[in-house]
Amino acid sequence: MSTPESLELELKQLIIEALALEDVTPENIESSAALFVEGLGLDSIDALELAMALEERYGVRIGDDPELNRQIFASVRNLAAYVGEHRAAPSRGQRLGA
Repeated sequence: MSTPESLELELKQLIIEALALEDVTPENIESSAALFVEGLGLDSIDALELAMALEERYGVRIGDDPELNRQIFASVRNLAAYVGEHRAAPSRGQRLGA
């Protein structure tokens, strides 16, 4: 089982890979910094791509609640907390909301 810090690092790497961010390293992304507008400067298209990558890698489904999604995607730290709590159990492969 991964620690919160190792999950944050994994998510930073996933963000860079999924969004093809050039000249960005995991060290450039602050865990508590904003992902959208300020901070990393992601947009709604980036959020959709990231949501698909999260589902593919962790079995985590992001719902349609805009307010909840703003909270989930507020920072890498928030994203890690959500993924850690909702990811599919590897042995069962179960998915939330399915």
